[in-house]
Amino acid sequence: MSKPVRGSLRRHRFTGPAVSLSAAVALAATVSACSSDEPPKKAYTVPASLCGITVDPALAKAVLPGGDSLTTATVKPNGGTVRCNLSVDGKEALSLAQAWWSRGQTTATVSGGYAHTDNGTLSEDERFVYTGRAGVGQTVSSCEVSEQPEQDLYIVVETRDTGIDDPEAIEKLLLAYTKAVEASPACREPAAGS
Repeated sequence: MSKPVRGSLRRHRFTGPAVSLSAAVALAATVSACSSDEPPKKAYTVPASLCGITVDPALAKAVLPGGDSLTTATVKPNGGTVRCNLSVDGKEALSLAQAWWSRGQTTATVSGGYAHTDNGTLSEDERFVYTGRAGVGQTVSSCEVSEQPEQDLYIVVETRDTGIDDPEAIEKLLLAYTKAVEASPACREPAAGS
């Protein structure tokens, strides 16, 4: 009679680890699906013109989070700032701003007025400061308009709480957007009769 008991104990011992093993495999599959290193898909299209400034869409997309839809909105919070806000799935994700500051400021000083630029990298020519989440750039001195006398135009790139932290991508977008603004009407007087 003790043989059948041993047999059922052996089966029980084998079944227990088998059940535990399959539970562990199922749990590992679930955890790896939830913590996938693959970023969410960016199913939207970034336009070539962001609030009237033409820039390579891939540069903007590199600092945007995954999602299905992208919208842009131009906001003018004061007399000297024009901000292009990009939202992904209805949540603000990126802001590209043109802001006039009193002449004589430095990019390092101006960057202190914007979030996430602390301890940023300063370019050799001292025109740009950037981190993985934000950047500030000074346009060329020939960027002057009569509505903003004695002021310099700065470009500000700021990601919102999106989890993006990529200094190289922020730098590339900041440089390209600054160059595009310098070539735009925002940086020069409108033609007579306009």
